[in-house]
Amino acid sequence: MSTTEKKLAIVRGGGDLGTGVIYRLWRAHFKVLVLEIERPLVVRINVSAANAIFCGETEIEGMRIKRIDSPAAFNRKSDDIEIIVSPGVELIEKLRPQVLIDAIMAKRNTGTVKDMAPIVIGVGPGFTAPEDVHAVVETKRGHYLGRAIYNGTAIANTGIPGIIKGYGTERLLRAPAEGYVTPICAIGDTVVKGETIAHIRDLPVSAQIDGVLRGLIHPSVFVRSGTKIGDIDPSGEKEHCWTITDKALAIGGGVLEAIAYLSGQ
Repeated sequence: MSTTEKKLAIVRGGGDLGTGVIYRLWRAHFKVLVLEIERPLVVRINVSAANAIFCGETEIEGMRIKRIDSPAAFNRKSDDIEIIVSPGVELIEKLRPQVLIDAIMAKRNTGTVKDMAPIVIGVGPGFTAPEDVHAVVETKRGHYLGRAIYNGTAIANTGIPGIIKGYGTERLLRAPAEGYVTPICAIGDTVVKGETIAHIRDLPVSAQIDGVLRGLIHPSVFVRSGTKIGDIDPSGEKEHCWTITDKALAIGGGVLEAIAYLSGQ
């Protein structure tokens, strides 16, 4: 398929799960534009398209993502993923994509409606098909992960992270106070239980388990007390820090199924 024939998919949200969707769309020859906020609260930044908001350009598994700073800079014929700070819907209305995916992962619908595009898909809880979107894709780990739902909702958010090597909440690093993160360790570092990973306002953020630091929020992002700011992988597989997760790819597969089904392909 030539670049001029590519269908346009707009993805709201460039976090690690949204990036699994973006990657699947890119591999399936869609032109993808990502909409983000100015300071994304992404933790797995090395495998998040949103990282380009901070650094201008990033690459994930051969997929290049570039930040553009105005709608006029959008290049429909470029093979690159483009990302822009655009929290509103005006750009969606202007570009009229064939597909719109809400992957903000807010656990609620922040304003996506199904008349925004011929195919509108909600990722995770907060959406109901076919009322406000045409399809919903399940994000909860387990038997239903990645399933496309055409009548109903995804499983409600439990607030409990998925279990890896027997660890759930222990894997997470949370802010002990509001402020900015000052990193001590870097993503990919091996850490041990009790080790200080970062500081916020001179307060330590310590590892609760042994493992590899898989994610850490960007130091320019202001966080509130209790916000998830990091993630430790107890499997110890360092290469996982730079590759898209099985969960994100499963969700991306569900999105592709929904697009094909809803378009009659």
